[in-house]
Amino acid sequence: MHSFTELSTSFEKDFNRRHFPETPVNLYDAAQYILRIGGKRVRPVSVLMTNELFDEIHPDAYHVATAIEFFHNFSLIHDDIMDKAPLRRGMETVHMKYGDDTALLAGDVMLVAAYEEINKIDFSRLHAILTLFSRTAKEVCEGQQLDMDFEKKDSVTIDEYLHMISLKTSVLLAASMQMGAIIGGASQGNQHHIYEFGKNLGIAFQVQDDYLDAFGDPEKFGKQVGGDILANKKTFLLIHAIDVANEKQKADLLQLLSTNEEDKIAKVLAIFKECKVDEWAESLKEKYFLIAMKHLEDTAVMESRKAELRKLAQYLLQRES
Repeated sequence: MHSFTELSTSFEKDFNRRHFPETPVNLYDAAQYILRIGGKRVRPVSVLMTNELFDEIHPDAYHVATAIEFFHNFSLIHDDIMDKAPLRRGMETVHMKYGDDTALLAGDVMLVAAYEEINKIDFSRLHAILTLFSRTAKEVCEGQQLDMDFEKKDSVTIDEYLHMISLKTSVLLAASMQMGAIIGGASQGNQHHIYEFGKNLGIAFQVQDDYLDAFGDPEKFGKQVGGDILANKKTFLLIHAIDVANEKQKADLLQLLSTNEEDKIAKVLAIFKECKVDEWAESLKEKYFLIAMKHLEDTAVMESRKAELRKLAQYLLQRES
């Protein structure tokens, strides 16, 4: 079994090239730009890892991994436009560099490229992969819409937020892992467990992401710290703070959400700390991590073959960026 680092290097070697034509220059340079600024490539490498969990890595896994990375970056371009985000991985977002209209088209062409890549795989796997990919693509869009809807709602429950995050973030990691399992010839039962492993790991990953957005080191995080606060996003942290805050803290939070004063981030973070939101987030992350690990444990392959996925899970939840 190969490590995440080894497979990441292998994927990057295959992926690190220009994927789009030279013209129209603005359109395809914008699409290529977000691929050049990198990222952890967790989702595409997960395809390779779960393929190898069940069998030797098949060339089809690289096509699916590339499609997943195209789709992921399509969603990032569009999310950044909707969130008016200035930074992505420590660099200008596509819409800030190329303008909203070109960024929108660059995201669209990335989605088309994802389907073109999937169409290269063996016909015997095409239906299963395409069905799962298309379902997941719709779910991610549904999750993004719910995320935007929540910004206009006065209150959101933890269960509602969990549902939204499962769609927007977790299902893509889960589907990436199941697609690798499909290519590796996994049984339906094993596909279920590996999907649930990815889904619950994705939820724990999002808890960590919400935490880092509020409390992370901006130089390590690579995005604007406090961006969720400025955008009034109903994150795990904000929802829990409102649930446990006393009357004054709750009134102060709600007042801050209705303003854009200069020290908004600092004031919201102070209330978060008073409510011990950071400690609660750590326990919630651990809860979903343990659920994920139970599904990995129940996957019917030799324990030694699961070691690298365990290491990946631990790495994702200990990251600072």
